[in-house]
Amino acid sequence: MQPLASDVHVSSWSELQSKLYEGSWQPNLKRFRSPFAFRGLSNSSYIPETTLTRLGGEYRLREQSLLRNFRKYAHRNATERDSLWNWIALAQHHGLPTRLLDWSFSPYVALHFATVRRSEWNHDAMIWCVDCVKLKRYLPTKLQRRLKQEDSDVLTVEMLDEVAPTLARLERLSIKPFIAFFEPPSLDDRIMNQAAVLSVCSRADLSVSRWLYDHKKLFHRILIPAKLKQEIRDKLDQANINERILFPGLDGLSLWLTRYYSPTGTPNVVSRDFRDPMHGTTGAPNELTMERLEPASTRSGGRESSGSKRRAA
Repeated sequence: MQPLASDVHVSSWSELQSKLYEGSWQPNLKRFRSPFAFRGLSNSSYIPETTLTRLGGEYRLREQSLLRNFRKYAHRNATERDSLWNWIALAQHHGLPTRLLDWSFSPYVALHFATVRRSEWNHDAMIWCVDCVKLKRYLPTKLQRRLKQEDSDVLTVEMLDEVAPTLARLERLSIKPFIAFFEPPSLDDRIMNQAAVLSVCSRADLSVSRWLYDHKKLFHRILIPAKLKQEIRDKLDQANINERILFPGLDGLSLWLTRYYSPTGTPNVVSRDFRDPMHGTTGAPNELTMERLEPASTRSGGRESSGSKRRAA
């Protein structure tokens, strides 16, 4: 992990609560409305990257083919409207490699994904917090104008349909690469219960973490020490933040019960992987480390490391 001056270190549950909600008071609204989108990573060495970036190889060159065939073979009633943004959100939701990345407006949802993997309890975790309000200043003019018209801090599928109905049109909005946040359609209870929000890269090969590192004023990170993970996990369970709620259905219920009744100190025992959107539930985590993003020729030996006010007031 590349340390940053803005990194926040916490040592207790109460301090963590304070830092998660820091800056949420909005004087103009006279309400507590956090401007941040959150993403929880179970290991502080991991970085947020899209599945296209994580998979590497030719996937970024196959994006159009992936989406075209997903639309062709998916059920004709899978989306309400034949919109690119509906389809790409649906594809992301069901595990297709895309240029989208899952975040949440809920800091507790991010905490869940940062602590749910018992096999990672020996490692510090990290919560990435991106300021959606400040990020608007780096959007292309047309997107900024559309957000201003709606008095909103994040885009919607409908706004994107109007301004950039295709991925090519999105990229042509600006010479400089950019990242935008939009709220996905309410495809099912999982999206609603996770307070989901998606980031989209203007280019298929754009690295989310590198773009953020180039715009350090837009985000900060909260480092959670390994020794605090079990306390956080138990308190989240008591607050009803668990797989049963975040993944409604029998799969989520089974994962919650398996974890909840597992003896303390044992690694996770998971019977199946139903494409947890923020981390892999089986095997190696599907996040990258910063080192893995570097070309092999630039690393020693060429070896890879292992593995808001958001709506109108």
